[in-house]
Amino acid sequence: MQKIIYIAEAMEAFGAEIGKQFTGGEIIFLKGELGAGKTTLVRGVLRGLGHSDKVKSPTYTIVEMYELAQFTVYHFDLYRLNDPMELEDMGIRDYCNAKAVCLFEWPERGQGIMNEHDLFIEIDHLDEGRQVNLSSHSDRGTRLLKAL
Repeated sequence: MQKIIYIAEAMEAFGAEIGKQFTGGEIIFLKGELGAGKTTLVRGVLRGLGHSDKVKSPTYTIVEMYELAQFTVYHFDLYRLNDPMELEDMGIRDYCNAKAVCLFEWPERGQGIMNEHDLFIEIDHLDEGRQVNLSSHSDRGTRLLKAL
């Protein structure tokens, strides 16, 4: 699936539409250069799930947790990860379960440890906006794409 998005508010609205489809257990990979809109998309996902407080980028903390009524959302930013084994040390497999949604920015930095995911979202800069490409990597991911 491909979508062109022109302003940050539209990226957030698109994220909200994605978030409304989550049922728990989803693992989403987000790829894009610095400033592409990954965190803006995650903010939208959280808004779509009913979160109204501030959404912080986990660039320095690696993970931010949002406890919602239906499940917990973990927003990971692996940009500052030095070695994929750091994910094992932090117990990454305990985060990703049926009672949580995990969103990973810079997933390629966890390659070898974090391979399985449901949806891959790639955001590319365009002169006047962003191009968002979504691809399914599981039955759950296919369900998400069909719902969008």
